[in-house]
Amino acid sequence: MIRALATLLLTLLVAGCARTEQGTTLRFWAMGREAEVVGELLREFEAENPGIRVEVQNIPWTAAHEKLLTAYAADGLPDVCQLGNTWIAEFATLRALTPLQSYVDASAVVDQQDYFPGIWDTNVVDGQLVGVPWYVDTRLLFYRKDLLRQAGYDHPPRTWAEWEQTNAALKKLMGDKGYPVLMPLNEFEPQLSFALQQDDALLRDDDTRGNFRSPGFRRTLNFYDNMFEQGWAPKMSETQISNVWDEFFRGFTAFYLSGPWNIREFRQRQPPGLDGEWGTTPLPGPDGPGAGIAGGTSLVVMRSSQKKEAAWKLIEFLSRPAIQQRFYTIIGDLPPRRSAWQSPELSNDPLTAAFADQLERVKPTPKVLEWERIAQQMRIVTEQVVRGGLPQDRAVEQLDQQVDDILAKRRWIVEQRSTEGNAGAGR
Repeated sequence: MIRALATLLLTLLVAGCARTEQGTTLRFWAMGREAEVVGELLREFEAENPGIRVEVQNIPWTAAHEKLLTAYAADGLPDVCQLGNTWIAEFATLRALTPLQSYVDASAVVDQQDYFPGIWDTNVVDGQLVGVPWYVDTRLLFYRKDLLRQAGYDHPPRTWAEWEQTNAALKKLMGDKGYPVLMPLNEFEPQLSFALQQDDALLRDDDTRGNFRSPGFRRTLNFYDNMFEQGWAPKMSETQISNVWDEFFRGFTAFYLSGPWNIREFRQRQPPGLDGEWGTTPLPGPDGPGAGIAGGTSLVVMRSSQKKEAAWKLIEFLSRPAIQQRFYTIIGDLPPRRSAWQSPELSNDPLTAAFADQLERVKPTPKVLEWERIAQQMRIVTEQVVRGGLPQDRAVEQLDQQVDDILAKRRWIVEQRSTEGNAGAGR
């Protein structure tokens, strides 16, 4: 009797251990609204993979960066994480991310050629692929078709010169009641978008020094500042504007530089009579439709994860074109894969079509962990030019000096590596 009971207990114990070994729980950190809605898709993933359970932790965007760094220091990072594209380089530098090229090479789902190239490139740091794009955004122009017609134009501008001509005509039409362009001074995205349209890089010397005295950024700053000097854009921050959607529809502005999340906002807020009288268009460039910011977020597998194969299965699932189409339907996030844009909901919508066009020309920002500080410094200095009359020549010199200071540690590391490499070659 006792022997039979012992055998039964041992059998149950072994069976319990077997079930534990077969089951895998993935920790997935996601941010904001995406974390709230991704659960609808994960139920299907878990049904397809009964041995894997996904625990989603919703991290507020305002606290995400600090929480990730704290978790990195405490060896508490999740298995899979949503990272903003401008954070990829930072966590790659910290060696917190798993290289993924071998997974992609063996995948029947993730096809690099199907992704917008500029978006894919944001995930390649020092020649290593460390993330897969999840959703994308970029900035382009929302515009009032009726106001352009009244000013004598039947299409939106395609070049900087055309945009300036259109703005001049619109200002005559609008007078003191409005401004052709709305570019809030507390945002750096307009300056950055225009700068990415230039051939000159924003950083030089292996991304260790600022390159804002280059001819390209000087053209950018002159074009940007001239918008305000001519009275085409108001010298206002977003906090000084009561409501950008209402101001757009009441005719305070004809062009508003913003991202895809505002498609739904504008549709919900458009007043009667303006249906079809506004649209979206790619950013004008110096010589034609120009580049833009490669924004959005990507999915990464943390190097510390002990469940990398299961983590990659989750990324493959969320990367399927059909799943990305459903994700767009649920939340409105634009898919990074061209094939996902074949859904009627995207392909038949003229408002999203401009984003698909713009996404073919997006460019990643410099892949340095200090980039967000640099972008904010660029915004501060260009605002001083617009508001305070800081001379443009002085502004680019000041900006280069400030960026050189920000990159001092990176410059030292690069110089040390170069010295060590030369010494090794000599030996």
